[in-house]
Amino acid sequence: MKIKGPIIALAGLLLAVLISLSLFTVDQTQQAIVIQLGKPRPEAYGPGLHLKIPFIQEVVYFESRILLYDASPTEVLTRDKKNLVVDNFTKWRIDDPLVFYRSVRDERGAQSRLDDIVYAQLRVELGLHDLSDIVSTTRSAIMHEVTRIAEERAKVYGIEVIDVRIKRADLAEQNEKHVFERMKAEREREARQYRSEGEEESKKITTQADMERAVILAEAYGQAEILRGEGDAEAIRIYADAYQQDPDFFSYFRSLEAYKKTMKDQTKLVITPDVPFFRHLK
Repeated sequence: MKIKGPIIALAGLLLAVLISLSLFTVDQTQQAIVIQLGKPRPEAYGPGLHLKIPFIQEVVYFESRILLYDASPTEVLTRDKKNLVVDNFTKWRIDDPLVFYRSVRDERGAQSRLDDIVYAQLRVELGLHDLSDIVSTTRSAIMHEVTRIAEERAKVYGIEVIDVRIKRADLAEQNEKHVFERMKAEREREARQYRSEGEEESKKITTQADMERAVILAEAYGQAEILRGEGDAEAIRIYADAYQQDPDFFSYFRSLEAYKKTMKDQTKLVITPDVPFFRHLK
């Protein structure tokens, strides 16, 4: 009896250890596969309690949540031959643990593979656009296309690419000065063009104003000449009517006006007494 007690206790302990080694738990945030003698079993395990063969099988756990891979900044050549330093990140998850384990083994291998896939596609897509378009207008469309193609290529590794984004896109240091100089030259060219267009418009306005002024002056001069001619004709008509009414008085009145205009202060005239000009003074 004394010997059976320790044996039963030992057997119970061994059984408990065996059961504990035969069970494994997968968390809600994980997924797992079983490796038997170095080869993965053709089954993936989700959250819950599962069985395995002790000492022959081992469990490899993988994340089922979305993972973030922050890539190192890399240089990309744009269509207009500008070196652009791109800092991007990728959201991804393990879609098929068996394929994932067979192809890349772990997250480090997956990140290395993602780095190759995403960088290659970024280089292709950014190389199809100019720097100004990448910075201002087409970035979203570019990243959508990069995400789509990267997802297709990552499926063979059991990886699902959810999103690829550019955090920062800067010019390479050796290109900054060149780009700034080009931008400065472009602004100066635009300024010269605006000044030239302004001067041309100013000349057009000045020419138009001078032409309108000449036309107005010509029309005014012509109108003045017409009015002057009409006034002279009217004066001649009045003089003629007055002359016809009393020629002697008209001659006398015109002579007085002539005396007034010619004989001013200290005026001296040397003439003969019988000049007709003084006939009204006799």
